[in-house]
Formats: sequence, C-alpha cells, structure tokens
Amino acid sequence: MEIYKGTSAFSGIAIGKILYYHRGEYQIRQSMVDNVKKELDRLDNARTAVKNQIQHMYKNGAPLPKEQELTLKRQLKLLSGGSFQRAVESMITTEKVSAAYAVQTTRDELANVFRKLEDEAVKEQIENIREISELLIGAMGGSHARINLGDEPVILAAEQLSPNELLEMNKARLLAVVMHQGSVISHVSIMAKSMEVPTLVEVEIQKEWDGHMAIVDGYTGTLYIDPEPELLKEYEIRHAADKEEREELLRLRNHKDITADGKEIKLLANIGNLDDLNTVLYYGAAGIGLLRSEFQYLGRENYPRENELFRAYKKVAEDMDERPAVIRTVDLGADRQAEYMAIPDEVNPMMGNRGIRLCLDRKKMFKAQLRAIYRASAYGNINLMYPMITSEDELDEIEKLIREVKKGLDEKNIPYKNIRTGIMIETPAAVMISEELGKRVDFLSLGTNDLTQYTLAMDRQNLLLKDKYNDHHPALVKMIRMVTEAGHKSGCEVYICGELAADSNLTEAFIQMGVDGLSVVPACVLPVRKAICSSYADEANRPAEAVKEK
Repeated sequence: MEIYKGTSAFSGIAIGKILYYHRGEYQIRQSMVDNVKKELDRLDNARTAVKNQIQHMYKNGAPLPKEQELTLKRQLKLLSGGSFQRAVESMITTEKVSAAYAVQTTRDELANVFRKLEDEAVKEQIENIREISELLIGAMGGSHARINLGDEPVILAAEQLSPNELLEMNKARLLAVVMHQGSVISHVSIMAKSMEVPTLVEVEIQKEWDGHMAIVDGYTGTLYIDPEPELLKEYEIRHAADKEEREELLRLRNHKDITADGKEIKLLANIGNLDDLNTVLYYGAAGIGLLRSEFQYLGRENYPRENELFRAYKKVAEDMDERPAVIRTVDLGADRQAEYMAIPDEVNPMMGNRGIRLCLDRKKMFKAQLRAIYRASAYGNINLMYPMITSEDELDEIEKLIREVKKGLDEKNIPYKNIRTGIMIETPAAVMISEELGKRVDFLSLGTNDLTQYTLAMDRQNLLLKDKYNDHHPALVKMIRMVTEAGHKSGCEVYICGELAADSNLTEAFIQMGVDGLSVVPACVLPVRKAICSSYADEANRPAEAVKEK
C-alpha cells in the first residue's frame, strides 16, 4: 500500500480503480500571418467567448466560497486588459505571428521567468494565466480529445484537467478526481464542487497507477494506492455512512429550525444571483438573508437600467412569495469593479471608497437601485440592507434619498411597501455604535468576512497570511456577542450572514448568545439545520445525560 497526501478541493470518499490520463498542453507551431488585424480580432473574439464561459461558470455553478469567487473575478480581469494581454497583442503586431501562438509563447515566457519564485500571490497569478491561456487557445480552434471513462466508474488521475474536459465527462462514471497541477480555487476545482465529485490537487501523479485499486479521502486530502484489506473494509463502512448522512440531511429539507428546547431560529440563505433561487427553495431555507446585488453590475459594459433591476428583484419577490428576501444594496469598489464605472485606483481599495460610500458618491446609480427595490416590494416580502455603514450620517443621507424615491413613486402612482431595513455590521466602528444604529433599522446582520479582516488588520485575500488569519479569534466572538446584546437593547433583530454562520461547530454558541437567525450558502442550510435542532438555547434546559455526553 502507498499513501500520498494532497490538498482537498472537495470533500467526500471514493473507492475504485484508477484511470490514468495524461494530456499534453497545446503545442502550436510558429506561423507568420499577413493580416495582423484579423489575428487581433481572433484574439478579441476568443476573449469574449472565454469571458462568457467564465461568467456562466460563476453564475450557474454551485454556491462558491469567497476565495473561488475572487479567483474567477481575477481571471475575468486578466481577460479585460493588463500586462499579459498587452504582451500578447504586442507579439502579434510586431512579430506577425498567429494569435494562438502569441498566447502560448507569452504564457510560457511568463511561467519560466517566475517559476522559481515562492511568493504565493505570484504563483496564483501564473496559474490563472495558464488556465486563461488554455481557454483562449481552445476558443481559437484548439481542442483535446474527450476522455473516455469506460463502462465502470473510475477515479481519474491526471497531471491537469481543463474545466471543459471535466464538464464533458459522464458524471455517473466519475468517482473522484486526483490532479497534480491546479489548486483549490482553480476552475476545475470549482466545477468539481458543482458536480459534487471528491477532488484532490497537488498530488504527485504516476502513470503506473492505471488500473490499480485506490481510496480517495476528500476530508483529509489522502490518496491510498492498493489499500490493505483492513483499510479497504474500514473505508467501505465510512463511505456507506457518508452516503447515509447525506441522505439523512436531505430528509431535513422541510424540517422546522427549532432548537431541542423549543426556540425557533431563522435559517436563511445567501445567494449571488438569480440562478440560486431554486436552491434556496430546494433546501427549505426560511428565505434569503443576503442577496448580493453586484451580479447585476459586473461583467457588463454599462450600468444596468432601473427596469432591468426591477425585473430581477420582482422575480426574487415572486419566487420567495411570503419568505423574506433581503437585498443588499450594491457593494462595489475594492475587488468588485467594472471598467465602465471608472473607479479610480486606490492604494488600499479594501479600505477605500467602497460599498455605501461609493453609492452615496454616485447617487444617480444608487437611486435607480432603490427605486427598483421599492417597486419590486409590491410583489413579495422584500427587505433592504446597506453594506459598510460606519456612521449615522450615512443613514441620514440614505433616508433622505429614500424619501425622494418614495415621493417620485407616489407622484406616478406606483405601488410599494414600507419595507424592513437593515445594516451590515462589517467594521469595528459599526460594532461600537451598533446600539445607536439598531435604533434606526429593523435588523442588524453581522458580515463576519469583512469584520474579521478589519478587526485583525489582515487582508483575507493575502495568501501569505492564510496560516495567521483566524476567523475564530476571541475578539470576533466578543464582537458578535456585543452586537447581539446592543441590537436587542435597541429593539431590532440580529443575524449572522458571513461564512462563520455556516460553521456548525459554533451554531449552539451563536444561539446561546441570542442571535435571531443565521444566513448561509444554500448548500450549508441542511448541516446548520441539523446543528440547530440538536442545540439548546438555554444551557439550563440541557438534560443531565446530554450534559455528560457533551
């Protein structure tokens, strides 16, 4: 038996024979061209095609962790300009070579220049360039043979795979994927997540494995080749239990979110686009706790019109029916930008003119969104939430705009409701004045992602800090408790809607702090529901035998 350690990109257990697949990269011969403009047009058309492909992946795949969202956005940015694209265009123009050859050569040159550097950010950028280059070349006519997985389900082992190759495979024949190249935030890993296929990356692949029995443990990132009989039997039992647990969770879809001692907790879902609406209903969430409205502003050439926004929000309201749907006003700036917005470069954009600050600077854009939200409120249970609030002065400006919006709707006899409003608590400043803010709105919602990085003074996107970044820091836990107490004192509800809300190990602690609800990605609704049902809101209500077990 041989044991190999990798990095888990998607959890789960798989047992079966390995199918080894080696794919060489595109190798394009240098060829001179007469029509440089034609090649530049080919490159531009390929860029558009790949952008559409990536946006489709981003919008229609499974709900993505923040890191993976950022990777897709960085790759879209690579396609929109920058040194890589300029280098490719320059090579086509000056050396009069084909667009595909220019992409391949530029990719290889950059990889060779930076291959010895250990900086994680540079390594990630090179990996993004490799993926983008392959997609561009494929869009310009290159292609790989489709992988034939055979008649029996297999564990696919490969040096690397493209997203298209993975998508073309017969999912029923694919037990797991093990790769050498790639990362947990690569396109292939994202697609594996959407296909719910256990996946390992950073494993030293050997072609001699072909046909051998193997075990993939996607929980620990371990690959076992030719496992011993005792280990194989153990994993067969674990695999059956894993499957049974998943099926058991599905039986909770229509279960109420009530603790073991009878307290009801609102369990809502976070979504990033309209394609996620069905998953909210499928997993039985009580509603939408956070609709990130940025999807309507990114990946396009101009601002969305009010009617376009209205149609989207109307669909949300109608699909959710009586369930609440919290629409967060657009949080642009920092890592969420589009060229048409012409947002000035900032030294530290994560602490710059983003969120509500940018909206209040661009009141025409902001009022269009507010009007659309209020118009849609007539069709369901729409709620409104503001990001990155740090002062009551900002609320004063917002309320003035809302009065103007309502006056305009009244003048045109357009119906709307007086909808509930809330504030994202994402900064230490908002934490410290949460009681005052709570008096102005109906609910507060702790955005633990940003709150963590601002509290620790650590950029959550900085790979150099990944081992130091601690979203369970005692200071953060104290802040959650502080906001919950302050919010209730001011008469409003308090929710948690960051990634920390999905940590089922903390569910009972949050409930005992007094939070009114949790909002998580749809795929985490059922595990958190299970945790809620086994939690006690009051420790004094826990039976003596349960205390011993705990």
